[in-house]
Amino acid sequence: MQLAIVIVNYKTPQLVVDCLQSLQTEIDAKEHRVIIVDNCSNDGSVDMMQEAIATRSWSDWAEVLPSSVNGGFSAGNNLGIEAVDAEAYLLLNSDTVVRPGAIATLLKTLADNPAAGLVSPRLEWPDATPQISCFHYHSPISELIDAAATGPVTKVLQAWNVPISVSDQPMEPDWTSFACVLVRKAVIKQIGLMDEGYFMYYDDIDYCRQARNIGWTVLHNPAARVVHLRGGSGSVKSDIAKRKRPRPYLYASRARYFSKFYGVPGLWLANMMWLLGRGIARLREAVGHKQPHTCQNAEQDIWMNWTNPLKPALVPGKEN
Repeated sequence: MQLAIVIVNYKTPQLVVDCLQSLQTEIDAKEHRVIIVDNCSNDGSVDMMQEAIATRSWSDWAEVLPSSVNGGFSAGNNLGIEAVDAEAYLLLNSDTVVRPGAIATLLKTLADNPAAGLVSPRLEWPDATPQISCFHYHSPISELIDAAATGPVTKVLQAWNVPISVSDQPMEPDWTSFACVLVRKAVIKQIGLMDEGYFMYYDDIDYCRQARNIGWTVLHNPAARVVHLRGGSGSVKSDIAKRKRPRPYLYASRARYFSKFYGVPGLWLANMMWLLGRGIARLREAVGHKQPHTCQNAEQDIWMNWTNPLKPALVPGKEN
């Protein structure tokens, strides 16, 4: 196969069907295969998706692969990758709709840039408003920036600020969102599958960082466009937007990332920098009579797994 498209589903069968609908005109059944990994939804998702594939005559290019466990984003994608031998793998969120020509553009970009190990499209809202999807690495200094959320601090430390502004030109970010990313087979052969120690979040940063560490580039081409219904496949982003306490696996993934790439002392430093930034934000909030911008219990949650940050991923419902 030239291309295998992997979609991980967890209780979002209608989103998957909408995604498949957008793919049907972009697929060459002789060269492309779509694998939908159901992460043990146990809600009828498998039957619903299989029925849609059968009744809409998609079975020559799409299939459902049920998993007996919900191992998370990395584990689900790994099952899909292992199911098909392809020259490239497109990891695609269930809450996406592929614009016409996007897949062909991504494949051409990969072919035209042999140093690129991963290629991402522009992510956008249904009205075509672009989303920030390219980033600098998270670092201890970026934790200070994030917690402070104060203009002068961000300006002085801009080189370490994580988000990269939307651009109409191709760029090479440190990492890119895995809501949609094309990965070259050679990258997977060199560094292996995704780290299943992450349940969700920070897994994309980790993989891009591993690829760049061995010489591959991460390339973003905004000419390829994919609608991302951000938050449709999980509640963490909406929880953060509402300042609610997010699921524990977010902080467990954060601890794993910092300890892997900065060492356990680096995780502790990241936490201390976050607390310093939070102190700056508290002063700003007191002076301006503003509400806190951080999530509930963040001061304690950043210390999750701080003594054992590389322990296995936290599975929802089994956090304790």
